[in-house]
Amino acid sequence: MSKTSAAFLFVLILTQACSQLCDSQEQAILLELKQYWRNPSPISHWIPSSNSSHHCSWPEITCVNNSVTELHLSDKTIGGTIPSFICDLESLTYIDLNYNNIGGEFPEVLFNCSKLEYLDLSQNYFVGEIPEDIDSLARLRYLNLESNNFSGQIPAAIGGLQELRHLQLSSNQFNGSFPPEIGNLSQLEYLSLAFNDKFLPSKLPSCFKQLKKLKTLWMSETNLIGEITLMIADMTALEVLDLSQNELTGKIPDGLFLLMNLKEIYLYSNKLSGEIPQVIKSSNLKMIDFSENKLTGTIPTDIGKLEHLSGLVLFSNQLSGEIPESIGRISTLTDVRLFSNNLSGTLPPDFGRYSMLQKFEVASNKLTGKLPEHLCNGGKLLGVVAFDNNLTGELPKSLGNCNSLLIVDLRNNGLTGSIPDGLWTSLNLSNLFISDNFFTGELPKKVSDNLSRLVISNNRFFGKIPVEVNQWRNLSVFNASNNFFNGTIPRELTALSSLTILLLDQNQLHGFLPSDIISWRSLNTLNLSQNKLSGQIPESLCFLPNLVELELSSNQFAGLIPPKLGLLKLTSLNLSSNHLIGSIPKEFQNAEYSNCFLNNSGLCANSADMNLDICYSPKSCYPQNLILISSILVAVFVLSLPFSFFMTRFYWRNHELGSILECTAFQTLNFTMGSILLGLKDQANKIGEGGSGEVYRVDLTGNNNFVAVKKISNSNKLEEQMEKEFQAEVMTLSRIKHSNIVNLMCCISGENSKLLVYEYMENEWAQHYFQGSNSIVDALDQDVKEACHLNQMCNVFKLGIYCTRTLPSTRPCMRTVVQLLLQSAHPPHYQVMNAEKKYETTRLIQNSKDGSSSGSSNVESV
Repeated sequence: MSKTSAAFLFVLILTQACSQLCDSQEQAILLELKQYWRNPSPISHWIPSSNSSHHCSWPEITCVNNSVTELHLSDKTIGGTIPSFICDLESLTYIDLNYNNIGGEFPEVLFNCSKLEYLDLSQNYFVGEIPEDIDSLARLRYLNLESNNFSGQIPAAIGGLQELRHLQLSSNQFNGSFPPEIGNLSQLEYLSLAFNDKFLPSKLPSCFKQLKKLKTLWMSETNLIGEITLMIADMTALEVLDLSQNELTGKIPDGLFLLMNLKEIYLYSNKLSGEIPQVIKSSNLKMIDFSENKLTGTIPTDIGKLEHLSGLVLFSNQLSGEIPESIGRISTLTDVRLFSNNLSGTLPPDFGRYSMLQKFEVASNKLTGKLPEHLCNGGKLLGVVAFDNNLTGELPKSLGNCNSLLIVDLRNNGLTGSIPDGLWTSLNLSNLFISDNFFTGELPKKVSDNLSRLVISNNRFFGKIPVEVNQWRNLSVFNASNNFFNGTIPRELTALSSLTILLLDQNQLHGFLPSDIISWRSLNTLNLSQNKLSGQIPESLCFLPNLVELELSSNQFAGLIPPKLGLLKLTSLNLSSNHLIGSIPKEFQNAEYSNCFLNNSGLCANSADMNLDICYSPKSCYPQNLILISSILVAVFVLSLPFSFFMTRFYWRNHELGSILECTAFQTLNFTMGSILLGLKDQANKIGEGGSGEVYRVDLTGNNNFVAVKKISNSNKLEEQMEKEFQAEVMTLSRIKHSNIVNLMCCISGENSKLLVYEYMENEWAQHYFQGSNSIVDALDQDVKEACHLNQMCNVFKLGIYCTRTLPSTRPCMRTVVQLLLQSAHPPHYQVMNAEKKYETTRLIQNSKDGSSSGSSNVESV
């Protein structure tokens, strides 16, 4: 072997040995980095290997000729700081550490990475200022420091990075001004300074016109002021211009639309005025967003020539005139937002016909005519928002076959007809707002499973609320005010656990509210006013944990207000114009609720601030408890009045019960129906007769074990409804348990007549009792006897005696009974003058002449 060959072989072996040594050193550096950063789990696969170049196979590492050139460490949960030995990777040109938890000041140790061209430190926690010698990274082509906490002035040295193509400094805390040296970056293509609202107020830097290669200028929310100067027309390479959310004023320069490469322009949320330039040569435009300014004039017809336009966003300006029809024919158009202007005329009929329209928002204008028929032809439409216009006609049928819809908002127009069936059940529909129109039809049984807000107030919908409403599971707002809905409120409506607002006021709903609420745990607002609802206010309303607004006025609710209603934390309450009685809950007895209970003649309060009668005070002893006293002493008499009325109108008058007998017992019986029927055959057992039937005393065993049997007959069979009402009256009588009232033991029903079986009481009791020294006062129950109510109680007691006289002709009519009870609610002196004088001096005297006794056993009739 020659000396030359030997020398070459030696060099080759030496080179290979050095290469292997370098490879093993780089692997060691990477493993040291992993340890320095406390072994982040996303790079746990970085483990030592005897293969010196094994690290080049790790996905985060790029090698050239077995030397590490790139580190891709985005989103690896790396914390701490950047160590100096990272630059021992001598061939390193690319470092991406974006979206980690690295903090501290700018890592000047990276100045030792002499070949570095790409540096991304965005979305970390760096603080402080950018170093004055940032130009030490002379080869840098890409620098991204966005979304950190850098502050202070951007250093002038930034203009020394002559190779820089991409500079991104957005979303920091810079508080100086724009360095004019940025204009020296002759190779710059992308510049973002956006979302640094602490910059000093400045005009758009004139130095930017030197950036002849700049394609993207993003300066949203950078405290720009003044006008957009003509220098913008010199930035001929510009493709994307975003100067939104600043304080720019004046007109949009005509030269802006002469930039042939311009694709996207965002000038929204400024104070720009004047007209939009009418001549548009920027044929590559895809997006125009001039929203939220003070622009006037018309929409340029040249916009209809932009064949690549996808978004036209001009809302919240003062634009007027018609929408050019040619815009509706742009095949790439997906986003049309023109709401809150003064636009007039009809909508271009071709909207949606040729494009995949997604957003269509034209609300709050002066538009007329119909909605375009083909809005959802492309099947991508997400929303139709056209409220507050003068639109007429029916809804496009295409909306009934548009499952992409999320929202339809057509409030306050003049739209008519019915809602397309498919729209109710549109697969993704979550918001349907169609109030203040002239829509008709009934509510559907099924709606979209995603429907959360349904607002259909002030229309002409009719019919009943379907019982299938419990399937509208995700509904949170249901506003159906001021329509023509009738029927009752179905119990199934209370099953909507997500419902927060329910407004059914100004309809024709009737009947009772559901007494039990299945699941209204989220309900905070309930308005059922101006209907025909009746019955009592359900106590279950008192247990709705989130209810703060309750409006039940202008109905026919009766009875007492549930006392526990006062436990709710209501901010709004109205129970006015009903038939409520009794005392209002104590929690509402203050001036704040003084207008909440008006026009309820039976309500009272303890405070004069409530605009109601006073329930009770020491100076005025007329009865708060009169209702309780009356109900206990004469309940059986009052209840017997309608009961007898039903009997006389609807039951047979013959003496046969009919072929089918049914016994309803209200306590344990020691007799059979046979023993009762046997006793009725002997007319000697008959002890009385009234307007609706006969009364018998029946001995069940022959040992003076008597019961009283009232036989009620009618010449016609009872109608089904009257039968139900009779049964209800009987059930009421059966529940009365009082020592001074005979108990109803059972009811025997036949086709033609009814038998009511009572405990028997000798008929001389009242007469015998009052022949001695006893008075009516002595007969009153101690539990209800109050000194200030004795006169009233005695009068009511006497009325009970009058109502049970033997001869029907001597008993007062129902009207007289009601009048006397109402008079008993007045102060004592008025009762004596009226009740005693008006009735007792006439009827009582007449009855005494007839020799009538003071009471008749078990005979109820009026």
